[in-house]
Amino acid sequence: MFTPILLAVAILIIAFVVVVLLRPADFRVEKSATISAPGEIAFAQVNDLHQWAAWSPWEKIDPALKRSYAGPAAGTCTSYAWAGNQKLGEGRMTITESHPSDFIRIKLEFLKPFKATHTAEFRFKTERNQTVVTWSMFGKHNFMGKAMGLVMNCDKMLGSQFEKGLAQLKSTVEASTEHVGLASTGLR
Repeated sequence: MFTPILLAVAILIIAFVVVVLLRPADFRVEKSATISAPGEIAFAQVNDLHQWAAWSPWEKIDPALKRSYAGPAAGTCTSYAWAGNQKLGEGRMTITESHPSDFIRIKLEFLKPFKATHTAEFRFKTERNQTVVTWSMFGKHNFMGKAMGLVMNCDKMLGSQFEKGLAQLKSTVEASTEHVGLASTGLR
């Protein structure tokens, strides 16, 4: 009696492993927003990791979030490490490329609850006084990431966080340019 049950369980486990292994490892999530401000102002908010607390969608999830910074104040080689609750986990991000008002590449290292390394990029395209900011993240899923992809939609879950972050970035940048505009006209 136990032999047919064990055989059925073994077949199910093998089938699950095969399905997970056949899933694509590569992933990419990308969202954009238009900000009514020059690109250098939006760029400065992203290029200085200390500024992320004002707009990052993950910053407000854990009020007890522990942060540490290393490297220069902004730009290439600047890093930010976090340790948070179960929703945030622990990790580090380091700016590996920074081209003023144009492009930022970040190495993301997730340490807890699962280890993974991915890349995030920000592109800034300014036309007149509007800037399109595109935030993307890409990499390869390991076995656990592919298995989780069977029950969770990475693009939907992460994409909604990117949209929220870009909306908050837009509010932060546009508010700062309004303040600067009012200050320069003496209407504050």
